[in-house]
Amino acid sequence: MNGRIPLLLLAPFLAHTAAAGAADIYEADDLRFRLAVVADNLEHPWSLAFLPDGSQLVTERAGRLRVIRDGELHKEPVTGVPQLVVAGQGGLLDVLLHPEFDDNQVLFLSYAHRSREGMTTRVARARFDGKALSDAEVIFEASPRGNTTRHFAGRMVFGQDGHLYISVGDRGEMERAQDTRDDAGGVHRITINGEPAPDNPFLSNSDINDTFFTYGNRNIQGMILHPDTGEVWSHEHGPRGGDEINIIRAGNDYGWPKVTYGIDYSGVPISSRTTMEGVTDPLHYWDPSIAPSGMALYTGELFPQWQGDVFVGALKMRKLVRLSLDGEKVTEEEDLLTELGERIRDVRMGPDGALWLLTDSPRGKVYRMVPAK
Repeated sequence: MNGRIPLLLLAPFLAHTAAAGAADIYEADDLRFRLAVVADNLEHPWSLAFLPDGSQLVTERAGRLRVIRDGELHKEPVTGVPQLVVAGQGGLLDVLLHPEFDDNQVLFLSYAHRSREGMTTRVARARFDGKALSDAEVIFEASPRGNTTRHFAGRMVFGQDGHLYISVGDRGEMERAQDTRDDAGGVHRITINGEPAPDNPFLSNSDINDTFFTYGNRNIQGMILHPDTGEVWSHEHGPRGGDEINIIRAGNDYGWPKVTYGIDYSGVPISSRTTMEGVTDPLHYWDPSIAPSGMALYTGELFPQWQGDVFVGALKMRKLVRLSLDGEKVTEEEDLLTELGERIRDVRMGPDGALWLLTDSPRGKVYRMVPAK
């Protein structure tokens, strides 16, 4: 998105930043940039969304939805968040605004939920009035539930078709990603009311759940809509090695665990194959793993050198990765912020053209990244 918010709306934030003191300066191959703390002391922040008035919403995995307004983190969390469970990798995950949020104030939350049958990934729709959520309704729940606290995925994006794409992880049980009667390990595509999208690829196949758009995905924690092609791009965690970037195309099997560039955490091979007929190869992969999380394709004006580049946060390797592209081919990879030493959970391009980052920590931060003058 290339939208920019008026300078008048940015003025309170800019004044707060100036008052907080000079930001740290970092080097890239072709420029210098500043990194300023917008908010801190967030408990494992997971996702960031930009409101039309210039404010930001931040999820904390611990179960809170927070507001940053005029450059200040509100002390009181948003009320009305659906009941959820915080366990292992699960908690409050993604937040996504409806494409017509200006008119309807509707947003979507993904989160982990527990019942007697176990834990799963859920998505709820609600209205946000600036202080509280209301009319919360569950519109998606992955089934069956499981007993692990891993690989909930939970990233969401709206397609050009107006349908909602939701990633669900394999829940740490790899064989589930190839079981198409099991919602784990894939991307699901639904209407805003929670119905299977009417042209989903498997509607006529009784052996595959109707909401499936793709399967064979291990644990997607980054999804974006490509502004030029309209296709959904994603990245997913591999095991030891084999993190992938993929283009999410209707009906495709992305291979996990039949093919992988990684091995089990124990050191035991998972598969002897990295490709096979009927499986979609990744656009790009990492070995060793960087543990990717968050994803943005830059189209702003503050960093003209980076227009069209993809940015990926890295948890394990504690860096921000910049990928230059030629169509669907990665032509250059640059590591940024390695000296920061922070686990990068999310990266977004803001309506101001800056890059915004979340760090995964019990005292996590929101950073804003702009060129150094």
